[in-house]
Amino acid sequence: MPATLKAGAAPAGAPSAVPPETDRPRRSARRNSAAVLALFGALTVAVFLSLAIGTKNVPLSDVFAAIGGSTDGDAIVVRELRMPRTALGLLVGIALGVAGAVAQEITRNPLGDPGIIGISAGGAFGVAAGIGLFGWTASYQYIWCALVMGALAGGLAYLVGGTGYGGATPAKLALAGAAVSALLEAFTSALVLLDVNTLDQYRSWAVGSLAGRDDDLAWQLAPFVVVGLGLALFLAGRLNALALGDDLASSLGTPVRSTRALGALAVILLTGAAVAAAGPITFVGLVIPHIIRSLTGPDARWLVPCSGLAGAALMLYADVIGRLVARPAELEVGVVTAFLGAPFLVALIKSGRLKERTK
Repeated sequence: MPATLKAGAAPAGAPSAVPPETDRPRRSARRNSAAVLALFGALTVAVFLSLAIGTKNVPLSDVFAAIGGSTDGDAIVVRELRMPRTALGLLVGIALGVAGAVAQEITRNPLGDPGIIGISAGGAFGVAAGIGLFGWTASYQYIWCALVMGALAGGLAYLVGGTGYGGATPAKLALAGAAVSALLEAFTSALVLLDVNTLDQYRSWAVGSLAGRDDDLAWQLAPFVVVGLGLALFLAGRLNALALGDDLASSLGTPVRSTRALGALAVILLTGAAVAAAGPITFVGLVIPHIIRSLTGPDARWLVPCSGLAGAALMLYADVIGRLVARPAELEVGVVTAFLGAPFLVALIKSGRLKERTK
């Protein structure tokens, strides 16, 4: 007589109705690996489109020749004009995507973006000050004003939000960032309205663009992006604990205050570099982390690097779209990302996901 089966047990050799718990991490890793490969593929296509498409389209053969070092024919256009612009777009997209993911994690705010702690407003004030007070006209000159002021603004917001009872809580950081942003925006408006020349130059930067930037700008920004990205990746495991709440994270041995401070530093470095180079480009840091969470889940160890890949891809695709829709002129990348991001934000609000994230 065969042994009596226990209640709920499957006969020998029969497929299990419920996958064992040990299979879930494996399936999740496979899904996330597939998402990474898809993002790499999308980014590769975006790079080649950015190199090939413009006022004059360049054949892929000339693109490959330019990558190989040729300067013959249209390859010179690719090497001298489009490669620096594409490199800048990659850095700005990576910086904004990763900064948005980290900002949402340390503030536990689903509407958090890189400007939530005043960095974008600080960069804007730095550019206006460089143009209006010092008479600088080249981007490599006022770029450092934007970077320094963005860092100071973020540091001030964190200092204000971190004082008092409870330290740097998510709500206090958001409120402090809003206060610092409002103050700096008032100063910026005063500077640009008092001088017509400052207004004209500031307006071309503030719209958000990758065009007309210096060829070596990407190299100047690369160290800040690399350090900020490395810091964000280092903190990814701690950010997972932080998402459980400060009390539970502390009970698990996570240093909450230092994690949030280092996360804010990463956001300052990444956002300051991106805003200084391309202007206050909106929605990339807000939209990208939500898209990545739908693909890989909330694990910050996947969320942070994948947000960088997706941010870079979105930035390059938006730049290519801007070249196509207004040929032979161009539509600035900041305008395109706003057109793409606004409908997504509306859909996100109507779906109820923001309410779920705030619970």
